[in-house]
Amino acid sequence: MLSPQPAIAAFDPDATDRPAIARNLDFADYAAEVPAHVHRKGQMILALHGAVTCTADDQLWIVPPNCGVWIPGGTPHSARATLNARLSYLFVEPGVASLPDHCCALSISPMIRAMIDRLTEEGASYPPDGHAARLARVLLDELAEMPHERFNLPVSTNPKIRTIADALTSNPSDRATQAEWAKRVALGERSLSRLMIRETGLTFGRWRQQLHLIIALRELAGGASVQGVAADLGYESVNAFITMFQKALGSTPARFFAGRRQNRA
Repeated sequence: MLSPQPAIAAFDPDATDRPAIARNLDFADYAAEVPAHVHRKGQMILALHGAVTCTADDQLWIVPPNCGVWIPGGTPHSARATLNARLSYLFVEPGVASLPDHCCALSISPMIRAMIDRLTEEGASYPPDGHAARLARVLLDELAEMPHERFNLPVSTNPKIRTIADALTSNPSDRATQAEWAKRVALGERSLSRLMIRETGLTFGRWRQQLHLIIALRELAGGASVQGVAADLGYESVNAFITMFQKALGSTPARFFAGRRQNRA
């Protein structure tokens, strides 16, 4: 049985100079892992269903429903989608829109999502003065106005921070203290504290909480239960996990995803 092909094999976004092109992908048809790659066009990744985590610009990004991650052209990036993920890719020609020159997460309105979905019906070489071109221009203008979301985790290229990040991403239930992690990476506790703040801008505790939040969003969007996610992240109780989630995002997991489903509808 042949392994599924990576999503980047589906098409080449740089083969056209149109201001924006869009594609919908169902990851039942593609490998969950999208290897590191780069292209001239900027890319907006939207989750229609499920979720995807992206690594770009020394950051780990989560794309829950009704959000998108913007990756400027020329930025190497990779991704991993949940098994139930259905994604929209919007590719944007450099210089045609007032979009940020750095990676960021953006809230996506129902109107923008509808326009992207409409643009997926067009080919990659639609007439430059036709309806699709006008739609693309309005879409890009609207996209530039969208508010930013904080669904990212600074990772850093520092080998000691990277070691901790890789270990906790693989085993997020590890509840070792900062002092214990300092011993594991052969640093003093104060040295690790200073290094973490210098490299990520966050204390160790805040950084690990943000990692847990990103993993929780990915797993919950992928269909996992709140109880299962709380256990996988090493929380002593479901209530403790819900409290963390609510403090970070302003609502419980159930209300957070119900609100996004309602917006999508």
